[in-house]
Formats: sequence, structure tokens, C-alpha cells
Amino acid sequence: MCVRNSYNVSDYVNWDALLILIRRLYDDGNYKISLLVSCGCFFGLRISDIRSLTWNDILDKEKVVIVEKKTKKRREIMINPQLQKHILSCYISLKSPNKNTKCFLSQKKTVYTTQSINRILKKVKREYDIKAEHFSTHSLRKSFGREIVESAGKNAEFALIKLSELFNHSNTMVTRRYLGLRKEELLETYKLLRF
Repeated sequence: MCVRNSYNVSDYVNWDALLILIRRLYDDGNYKISLLVSCGCFFGLRISDIRSLTWNDILDKEKVVIVEKKTKKRREIMINPQLQKHILSCYISLKSPNKNTKCFLSQKKTVYTTQSINRILKKVKREYDIKAEHFSTHSLRKSFGREIVESAGKNAEFALIKLSELFNHSNTMVTRRYLGLRKEELLETYKLLRF
């Protein structure tokens, strides 16, 4: 929850740090949150769409097809083969729940709220020393976008065009601002000055 008149923007997390986090959460027996973080950063979905996933949607699948809650647009997402293995491992470790149930149920058998997931992620940030000032559900989506751009190297502009479409942004400038790239580019301007 944001404090009124405050400036609270989710930060992205370094991709390698996220991969380590996913493994550590799993190794510590926190299978559900390991799965949540992995789906968040590999799918690039909003938390409202991640919360609605069932085991049938993601287990033993090469792709997920959803209709996004916010945009009402159909979206196809390829599931990385290593992520498929992780999903199966989490499913087995969680004692193979009914495939028709939601993946992210609390102990009360209700789907985690966005607020409760953000509380969990704050705790994860502290316990696992995550290097992000504001780590929340949206950090996972931003980390997905940052990794796509950074992995593209020389093709970063083309990656931004694809991300702009995936994120349903009006143009790449919005995507740059969303990922924090624009702010970094503008701050680089100050480094041009000499004293």
C-alpha cells in the first residue's frame, strides 16, 4: 500500500539475483513463492493475471494462453523448458494439488491477494537480501522487461518494440519510462559535466 503523496515505484531486480532467489526459495521449502516469483519474472504478467493461473494452465504445457484482466486482450506466453521443470518440481513438492485449483492458494484455501503477496515479498526482500529499494509484485514484471532489453544487446531497440506490444504500451517511450531506462538515460546527462 502506498502512502498518499509519496513516490513509490517498484524497482526491477537483477536477473541473476532473481534466479538465485527462485532456487533458494525452493531449497528452503517455500515452493509456492518460488513458483510465484518464477512465473512473475518469466511470464511478464501483471499479478492479477498470475493470481488467476491454475495448475492446468501451466503444468506440462509449452505455452499459456490467457485473457489479461486489465486489457481484456488474449495473450500467448511460451514456457521456457527449464521453467516447465521447475513448475513440475513445485507441483510435486506441494503434494500434487488438484489441477483445476489455482496455483497460489493461501493456507485458508483462498487465492492470495495482491496485498498479501506484496507483504510476503517484503519479507522475502529482508530475508534474502534482495537489492531493490521497492520490491513488489510489479518488480517481477519490470525485471522480465529489463532482462529482455539487456539480453538483446545491439537489438535492444527491437526488443523495446516487442515489449511495448507485449506490455500494451502506446509506444516505446512509455516502455522505456516503465522499465526505468529513460530515467537512467537522463541521469547519464549529469555525468557529461566536468568540474
